[in-house]
Amino acid sequence: MTVPKEMPEKWARAGAPPSWSRKKPSWGTEEERRARANDREYNEKFQYASNCIKTSKYNILTFLPVNLFEQFQEVANTYFLFLLILQLIPQISSLSWFTTIVPLVLVLTITAVKDATDDYFRHKSDNQVNNRQSQVLINGILQQEQWMNVCVGDIIKLENNQFVAADLLLLSSSEPHGLCYIETAELDGETNMKVRQAIPVTWELGDISKLAKFDGEVICEPPNNKLDKFSGTLYWKENKFPLSNQNMLLRGCVLRNTEWCFGLVIFAGPDTKLMQNSGRTKFKRTSIDRLMNTLVLWIFGFLVCMGVILAIGNAIWEHEVGMRFQVYLPWDEAVDSAFFSGFLSFWSYIIILNTVVPISLYVSVEVIRLGHSYFINWDKKMFCAKKRTPAEARTTTLNEELGQVEYIFSDKTGTLTQNIMVFSKCSVHGRSYGDVFDVLGHKAEVGERPEPVDFSFNPLADQKFLFWDPTLLEAVKMGDPHVHEFFRLLSLCHTVMSEEKNEGELFYKAQSPDEGALVTAARNFGFVFRSPGHSVTYQLLAILDFNNIRKRMSVIVRNPEGKIRLYCKGADTILLDRLHPSTQELLTSTTDHLNEYAGEGLRTLVLAYKDLDEEHYEEWADRRLQASLAQDSREDRLASVYEEIESDMMVRATAWAEGTLVVFQLLGATAIEDKLQQGVPETIALLTLANIKIWVLTGDKQETAVNIGYSCKMLTDDMSEVFVVTATPSWRKAREKMVDPSRTVGNGFTYHENPSSPKLTSVLEAVAGEYALVINGHSLAHALEADMELEFLETACACKAVICCRVTPLQKAQVVELVKKYKKAVTLAIGDGANDVSMIKTAHIGVGISGQEGIQAVLASDYSFSQFKFLQRLLLVHGRWSYLRMCKFLCYFFYKNFAFTMVHFWFGFFCGFSAQVTVYDQYFITLYNIVYTSLPVLAMGVFDQDVPEQRSMEYPKLYEPGQLNLLFNKREFFICIAQGIYTSVLMFFIPYGVFAEATRDDGTQLADYQSFAVTVATSLVIVVSVQIGLDTGYWTAINHFFIWGSVAVYFAILFAMHSNGLFDMFPNQFRFVGNAQNTLAQPAVWLTIALTTVVCILPVVAFRFLKLNLRPDLSDTVRSRRLKAPRARTLAAAALGSVPPVLEVVVPMLPCPGALGPFSGVVRYTQLVRKKQKAQHRCMRRVGRTGSRRSGYAFSHQEGFGELIMSGKNMRLSSLALSSFTARSSSSWIESLRRRKSDGASSPGGGADKPLKG
Repeated sequence: MTVPKEMPEKWARAGAPPSWSRKKPSWGTEEERRARANDREYNEKFQYASNCIKTSKYNILTFLPVNLFEQFQEVANTYFLFLLILQLIPQISSLSWFTTIVPLVLVLTITAVKDATDDYFRHKSDNQVNNRQSQVLINGILQQEQWMNVCVGDIIKLENNQFVAADLLLLSSSEPHGLCYIETAELDGETNMKVRQAIPVTWELGDISKLAKFDGEVICEPPNNKLDKFSGTLYWKENKFPLSNQNMLLRGCVLRNTEWCFGLVIFAGPDTKLMQNSGRTKFKRTSIDRLMNTLVLWIFGFLVCMGVILAIGNAIWEHEVGMRFQVYLPWDEAVDSAFFSGFLSFWSYIIILNTVVPISLYVSVEVIRLGHSYFINWDKKMFCAKKRTPAEARTTTLNEELGQVEYIFSDKTGTLTQNIMVFSKCSVHGRSYGDVFDVLGHKAEVGERPEPVDFSFNPLADQKFLFWDPTLLEAVKMGDPHVHEFFRLLSLCHTVMSEEKNEGELFYKAQSPDEGALVTAARNFGFVFRSPGHSVTYQLLAILDFNNIRKRMSVIVRNPEGKIRLYCKGADTILLDRLHPSTQELLTSTTDHLNEYAGEGLRTLVLAYKDLDEEHYEEWADRRLQASLAQDSREDRLASVYEEIESDMMVRATAWAEGTLVVFQLLGATAIEDKLQQGVPETIALLTLANIKIWVLTGDKQETAVNIGYSCKMLTDDMSEVFVVTATPSWRKAREKMVDPSRTVGNGFTYHENPSSPKLTSVLEAVAGEYALVINGHSLAHALEADMELEFLETACACKAVICCRVTPLQKAQVVELVKKYKKAVTLAIGDGANDVSMIKTAHIGVGISGQEGIQAVLASDYSFSQFKFLQRLLLVHGRWSYLRMCKFLCYFFYKNFAFTMVHFWFGFFCGFSAQVTVYDQYFITLYNIVYTSLPVLAMGVFDQDVPEQRSMEYPKLYEPGQLNLLFNKREFFICIAQGIYTSVLMFFIPYGVFAEATRDDGTQLADYQSFAVTVATSLVIVVSVQIGLDTGYWTAINHFFIWGSVAVYFAILFAMHSNGLFDMFPNQFRFVGNAQNTLAQPAVWLTIALTTVVCILPVVAFRFLKLNLRPDLSDTVRSRRLKAPRARTLAAAALGSVPPVLEVVVPMLPCPGALGPFSGVVRYTQLVRKKQKAQHRCMRRVGRTGSRRSGYAFSHQEGFGELIMSGKNMRLSSLALSSFTARSSSSWIESLRRRKSDGASSPGGGADKPLKG
């Protein structure tokens, strides 16, 4: 997760214009930043932002209006507000206004409380940061000030382990030459330390009195989001001093291993680079929410159509019939014509029929989402016992979106890996160390290994270091010269800095965790790199530092005997070509070991050395000095000089003994494990089988990213090709290579591309073979330009795996936005550092890993947990279930409400189109969605599941319906309303037909308005209750209680409303005493109810029976296979894509156009069956890959530490070593620092000493 050193020039031009004016333009855009030290009055003229940050949305005054404005952005809320206004008009309202206002206020209140709670925590977080204390120099005195009160131009004192309050220009520090060490995990995700240095003119400003008199003025670039670039000038004492990023301490960094430092505030608050990279908080809405807004508009249009039809009917009826009954049924005073009567009836029917979309729908949706969020929070299988961290749903609005994810964008370090490097294996002089074998010669697994190697003999050993092969320690103790030279190289060839505060307490400062692991391994085996003055001392003559082109580093040292030796370690692809042919046998065995290590996903390095004679070294040192002093092309000249001594060694190197020629000697190789988080390969394999595409977006180096790609099985040797893109033409060539093979479709047919066809995507998506794309940040910047972004996206989407390395936080967000824009797919971003915040905010769903890089990602996320492996459960179980439940809930809800509401429509044709008379009484209308049918559908929406969680994990193809949006879409919506309309027709006309001829037991006419209303209402409650019983796939006691309890509550309320008691208390409201009892006492009524129920439900049962037998979907098949014998279940797994605990995918999912049923393809799997006998199990060890050895020299540190070490001034000397250490001469490192920009060059004549105890 490092930030690239180089960025395209077009990005630089966008952030900082070539020439800056010294004023702000009229529209307020800042073109340059001017800050004068210790002069607040001067700096206030520019009205720079304060250091107060604000991530909250509301305050006490703005909460109510702003929140209500946001809530009425929802179409449904505006719709219900409109209905409420209509109900307040007496001439058109047939229902009481409380039937709408009570649910509306309830929904608005619940949402407002939730929003207020979320914003409260944002305020709390902001206050916690803004109220941190900082020491600010004011009027010559250091005073405690809150961060929010720090201003541009203030001088701040920082102490060890403190966070940097703002973007500062480093002025001085407690370390020699103005050095200080920082940790930038919150910025770029790297936990290793980096070094910063003040410019020489301010080194001595460590005294308060001197700082108080400092009045320098900085003119620099305006605020921007480029973390690795800074350009400015310090004007002081009539001189100009250039400033670079090496002189800056950015907000979010932590001061490490430095007692104190002083800095001048350049950017504050929202202008800091950290906040500039944080991205905007976007309001996230699920695809179902967006669809619901469209459907509400459609339903409203349908409602208007029904209102128009009934209004026309009312006008015609009043004109033809109503005019004749004016004496008995006079019109209202305001009504003077049949047309106006129809106009009023239109609005009355709009009110009556509004229950097609009741507001209780939105209340129920929020309750269901809240329940799903609690299930995630309570899931013990997503609880990390080691960190005591549970999973947390930080939002309640995106749960069903978890079941529709198609693209996952993942950070690498700390997300896929633990950011912990472990020295795992090594090869020394043709022999491999690190594996442990049993008595039968079989390789032992981790759980079968004996105790690790005992390093108690070494008082300086790191107790945390573990190694399992005792033969390597035995070789050291036996004095094997090759093993000794191997560890001697590891302890000398590096840029690690050692600190020894007390005797035997060693602390290593490594810019790369790789180097730290190697030096720690040498330390444990007895070759301890210590401060000067201990045991054996080697004089460091030169460091040939690492860079991405060289892919190696070398050191030249003089040993105690006076001999000069060059030690080198680097990528095998670089070093193996430099070996003499005489080492072929050793080269072959070492290459075999490298292949084995790479097959296990380890990061490999090759180690070699050679001896140099004094004359040869002196000649080379002179050329190196000249190259380091060159004014132009300095980096290229130094690289050429480095290449000379590292490649021409076969000719010029001479032996020290017997006059024989000595060449570059191969020592061996190391294998470092960048420990993946537990379960990462399995999780990626499972998500891939669920048709989820995973892209890795990392700031780390290309080699590191590729190695991790192989380790977590995103990249495999079975792929047709892995394209590594370092320039724009490269990915276009990759595109051409993918398209060409795809032209041959198979069976002798050839595809011919139409040049004018714009649909090239279909060709790329049908490419033959599997490809992977690796692209760096520089190439990505060009690929994201407007004229190339679509072409790049098509190429990337055609690949099975995509890895973007050396990308900035903003580029991460841009990649996510690109996929969102063109693919219209649900995206998920997961990361653990502050540099992932923009990506997390941009994606539809953001997931934060609570790791070692702070909690910025967690605070910006929608969901959080502690390990990447929990993502599979979040998506395949909770996400799929949430999507399934929400879809079933919506389908049933629209069905039951159309069945309920459309009865009013049919009734209008038989009541003179009078909107004042409804087929149900108003209490039934009010209670239908609140009491009678609310709890059963809530139970289904909260608890339902089609298959158990184990099957959801074993059959990842079950996830695909959510990606394809199959369970709730416009088609499913129309099917639901069609079923509802069909039910309403039968619900009205069957009782109507029966009542036209039926009689009571005493022979009197059965038909009357109240008896008909009771019959229709009872039929409706029973039919929808039976229907939800059919829709429920997972029965619990709660489902039974709610469904049958709701039916019982209906009858209880029905009999109560027709009882004498309520009539005595409210005679005007409950006038029909005993109607329910008399009506339901008639056998004809129950036969009518039964007939209506059977006719409504029977077609549904028949359709589902036929579908289950003729065209079952995946979940149907999984459920049916569960009931069969274990052998049958095994066969089902092979057919459906089951994922047993141990599997190896051998053939990807292939489209099968001619397939019938729900299966559109076949996936072949090879199950690796667990052997009952241990010996058989050992014989089935996986064979490592042999075809793609990868460079493991993927250190994440930047070039430049070599010169710092060569200066000999980077650290204070240990008090333990002062007595025995004699300082050696060295050229001015400061002058060298001025000469260089990014490459380090130290004086070859002298140097620092590297002590070694061995």
